[in-house]
Amino acid sequence: MTRSVEDKSTVRIFYESRIIKLAIESGATDLLDDEFDDITEYQEESYRDRLKSKWARMEAIVGSENRIKELASDIVNHYETRETIIYGKAMVVVMSRRIAVDLYNEIVKLRPHWHNKDDREGKIKVVMTGSASDRSEWQQHVRNKKGREDLAKRMKDVNDPLKIVIVRDMWLTGFDVPSMDTMYIDKPMKGHNLMQAIARVNRVFKDKKGGLIVDYLGIADFLKKALSQYTETDRDTAGIDINQVLLIFKEKYEIVCGMLHKLDYSLFIKGTPAERMKTIVSGMNFVMGLGSVREKDYLKTVMELEKAQSLCATADEAKKLSLEIGYFKAIKANIMKIRQENIFRKTGKTKEDIEAAVNQLVSKSIISEEVIDAYSGPNLPLIPEHACHLFRRKAATYSG
Repeated sequence: MTRSVEDKSTVRIFYESRIIKLAIESGATDLLDDEFDDITEYQEESYRDRLKSKWARMEAIVGSENRIKELASDIVNHYETRETIIYGKAMVVVMSRRIAVDLYNEIVKLRPHWHNKDDREGKIKVVMTGSASDRSEWQQHVRNKKGREDLAKRMKDVNDPLKIVIVRDMWLTGFDVPSMDTMYIDKPMKGHNLMQAIARVNRVFKDKKGGLIVDYLGIADFLKKALSQYTETDRDTAGIDINQVLLIFKEKYEIVCGMLHKLDYSLFIKGTPAERMKTIVSGMNFVMGLGSVREKDYLKTVMELEKAQSLCATADEAKKLSLEIGYFKAIKANIMKIRQENIFRKTGKTKEDIEAAVNQLVSKSIISEEVIDAYSGPNLPLIPEHACHLFRRKAATYSG
């Protein structure tokens, strides 16, 4: 795994714990015991013990109505927060088909526009096997092999609006979607099966910084045990706790703030759109006035801050700073555009020459972070129209 990351064949995997506690409402325990005794009155004692143990620990509690609602709300908020930072698709892994359908229903209650009966449309789908004898409310999610293959093609298509799939066992092995960067796990998993599953999010894709595993059920110990089968280096680099990324995020944020400590950019936070634009321009002038060495340090540090933000964007501390970091990124993006303008002027190359060169870089998979980051941030009217046209063309190429 470590060698694969070093060779840039895969990206690192990060871990975030968002445990939703399994609990029974206060005062309900005695009632449940009474109901259980009535249901199993005439069953053998050994069977009753096995049934009670399974009932208490498994699907009934994990898939309780209140918990599914809480899970749906958290997934929606978490995914939308990440989506504002970086493009990526997601997979939700649950314990049963019933939970998959119930979770889907709760999510589309929160985001009705994500739903579409047509398998060719919609942002979210359940992928599961089934038959005509299944419950009527499940039938819209039951597809034949051809139907599941069509959904797989949609999921692999970067431009397709299908962004989230809910599964129980489907697509957890041998299913590669490079743009998938988040896996929400609400199912007990361990060993080889767990390692196979989390590998769904470690594929290389554009400027993807890493794959994120979001744990709702408490699989951390199982993940540690699974990783123990690998080398010492792998145990140190795979399944990295998101809190470690948050520390790097804070460090890079403080460094950038230190570079801009003499710059007043408060109007970007609370000003009008026109004032915000002026603040970006003044910020660019400030950074470029620091000298070439300090300017490069700024660009490099903001790039590192972006990487960390893309992996810890859902943390409260990162959310509070998102607008401020947006300002840092806007300065960086537009300085990069000015750099490109200077290249046009100094080299005398046409936009066709530059486009051909960039296409060669893309084909060799050696695009630098800085080239990709140049497409982020507002398009201020600071460079000639031919350069803006080129940037838009290449942005469309990458997004496709």
